[in-house]
Amino acid sequence: MIQPLIDTSGLAEASDECLMKAITDRHQTALRELYQRYGKTLKSVVTRVVHEETEADDVLQEIFLQIWKEARNYSPRAGRPLGWVVTLARRRAIDRLRRRQAYCRAKDRFESQIQQRPASQSSSQMSDDLIRSDLRRFLDRQLSGLPAYQRQVIELSYFEGRSHREISHLTKTPLGTVKTRLELGLRKLTNCVRPLRRKI
Repeated sequence: MIQPLIDTSGLAEASDECLMKAITDRHQTALRELYQRYGKTLKSVVTRVVHEETEADDVLQEIFLQIWKEARNYSPRAGRPLGWVVTLARRRAIDRLRRRQAYCRAKDRFESQIQQRPASQSSSQMSDDLIRSDLRRFLDRQLSGLPAYQRQVIELSYFEGRSHREISHLTKTPLGTVKTRLELGLRKLTNCVRPLRRKI
């Protein structure tokens, strides 16, 4: 059993630098103390970027997981611990915002490609129906190749018309995770559909 390298009984009075040392030495109580001190501050930083409380909560969890994993990368020479964790928080929030924007763009592209009809065959309903049928079978095959959790959220969103919050409730999954799964799944489907645009 690994013995504690420092006394964790007085962490409430310990400096931020001592907390970072304790986290580096894998003391979970130190991480909890850091959360007590700066959780609200970091959530405020994240919320100013993502503008959604549920998503901010998801990002906050990711930040403290990252602190736990990367505490050894902190150096007092780079500044105070609060500055280091605020920088992590801001970067995480910006990454989440970019993923959300990428998801929206992918969703728009996917819907546009699904709804698009070849102009050269618009006069033939039979040809149009065959193309749609082939495309649907193709998409069904691609959907079956996605991870189950990505396929589930896509089917709930596009085939059942569920909102993101409804999907979050039904699947007992954080809202931010639902959006990320949709983004990743749609990106894979969009990449599969793109080569077909010149063929149909």
